[in-house]
Amino acid sequence: MTLFPGFTRRRVRTSGATIHLVSGGNGDPVLLLHGYPETHAMWHKVAPELARDYTVVCPDLRGYGDSSKPKGLSDHSNYSKRAMAQDMVEVMRALGHERFHVVGHDRGGRVAHRLARDHGTRVRTLTVLDISPTLKMYRNTTMQFAKAYYHWFFLIQEAPIPERMLKGQAPFYVLKRLGRGKSGLKYFSKEAMAQYVRAFKDPRTIHATCEDYRAAATIDLMHDQKDLARKIRMPLLALWGKQGVIEALFDCLENWREVATDVRGRALACGHFIPEERPEELVRELRRFLR
Repeated sequence: MTLFPGFTRRRVRTSGATIHLVSGGNGDPVLLLHGYPETHAMWHKVAPELARDYTVVCPDLRGYGDSSKPKGLSDHSNYSKRAMAQDMVEVMRALGHERFHVVGHDRGGRVAHRLARDHGTRVRTLTVLDISPTLKMYRNTTMQFAKAYYHWFFLIQEAPIPERMLKGQAPFYVLKRLGRGKSGLKYFSKEAMAQYVRAFKDPRTIHATCEDYRAAATIDLMHDQKDLARKIRMPLLALWGKQGVIEALFDCLENWREVATDVRGRALACGHFIPEERPEELVRELRRFLR
């Protein structure tokens, strides 16, 4: 595996999906969860460095990459962050890890948030990259936010409208999503981009990822609303891009302090895709925090 030298590839059957992953290294376990429209490959600049000191696990989330892509249920519950977090608990248990650190970017950060909510005794620390909590972001929707994150509102439309509109558009759509920042595609490796495009050529991936967003706008909000009075207690690190939407439209640290008791973090000099734009700086931040 040229992107993850020395790592092992596995497939783990959970109660709701089959999860594809790569893992490597030795030490305390760290689970890295990717965002949209990517796969585990987004960690290729970060995971090998962390693996010098930690056991690093990089899965494809349910519906993404080479993990299974079940058809969405009518209430979108099988793509709820609760279901996707349960996958990760079962994956880590299968690998022998009962307690672990969790780092999530974008959609993976939302799965990580729910994992910390539902399985707090298993999560040693929580790191979220370039997100504020989902409920907060929907409640603070403005014209500026809707224009910047138009895909949130496009992908949640009733099936099969977005699925049909995205069919056959994988290279154009994926590369436009990745390259939307001021740096364009400068920081993305060709090999990783090829993996993202390959995954999105599969109509099942398009449907599954729409279901991820549909769940975020429905059942996930219900779960988050019920948990507002109960704060996350493990240490939480929030990092975000100074050139991105979170910096411009949200108070990231304050937003996370509304749902967690022990929050620290800062903006990095980059856009949304921190693990690919600022991998060395991210690794330094994680080493300090995970210690």
